[in-house]
Amino acid sequence: MTVLRTHDHGGGGPLLLLLHGAGRSSADWAATAPRLTGRHRVLAVDLPGHGGSAPARSWDFEQVCADLDDTLAAAGAMDGVAVAGHSLGGMVAAVYAVTRPDRVAAAVDLDGFGWGRPDQYPGVPGDEAARRLAEIGAMSRAGAGARMPAGYVADQVAYGAGLGIPRVRAEAACRASARELPGGAWQLLPELPGAVEMLDAMDGLDLFAVFRRVSCPLLLVRALEQPSMPQGPEWLDDFLAAYGRGLDRDLAALAAREPGVVVEGVAATHAMLLQAPERVASLVGHFLARSDDSG
Repeated sequence: MTVLRTHDHGGGGPLLLLLHGAGRSSADWAATAPRLTGRHRVLAVDLPGHGGSAPARSWDFEQVCADLDDTLAAAGAMDGVAVAGHSLGGMVAAVYAVTRPDRVAAAVDLDGFGWGRPDQYPGVPGDEAARRLAEIGAMSRAGAGARMPAGYVADQVAYGAGLGIPRVRAEAACRASARELPGGAWQLLPELPGAVEMLDAMDGLDLFAVFRRVSCPLLLVRALEQPSMPQGPEWLDDFLAAYGRGLDRDLAALAAREPGVVVEGVAATHAMLLQAPERVASLVGHFLARSDDSG
């Protein structure tokens, strides 16, 4: 039995389980979660190998969902649960809803769409898109589980300030998502080999196939702002812009076919939980209220 580290934000009503992104922690939800306690008991979780949770025995979606089962059982809430996740957490939320249809009442994926498939990059030839995706995968794995210098937190806070994220919020979230080492360096989480296993699991997930199988109400939220990537390759900004167009197309088609799917956009970057917690809480809260009322 594996019980993940949780932060209980309180509140009354059915349980709302909050899941964070890859390399992050439940602290990312600190400014959003209190705004969701009016109708739900809100529980934020550190996914395996992240924050204060122990490393996964093997990092795959099936095992993570089993760990969530144990965590919910320990919290005394197994059925009628809503699950909302950001980035990787949104993928987990969708998989959990598919594999536990009798347990999950509603699911939310906040910008958890991964890097997609080559055909989701309109205007980019398929072979070029496949090559670029392979380069992105290699870069991601090169930095997975890395040790960072003493100035890591300060650099992250400065980057967040450029997005309008308050420094105190950015620093608290950054410190919670890594482990400080002797001498002031930082260990990114999850550590190897779990970090690479996690990336492999994310790349191997046919996400839109998962979305089509979700039987409960499903909210999919896309970040509408894309910051420039000054330290990335020169082609990355245009490549991400193409993916945004592909996602808009594919999400609209999905919502047109699936009556239980709602698609929204939020005027923020991928760092929406830190950058725009009020807007995120409003989207999630209104969706869950409609789902509760219709149920």
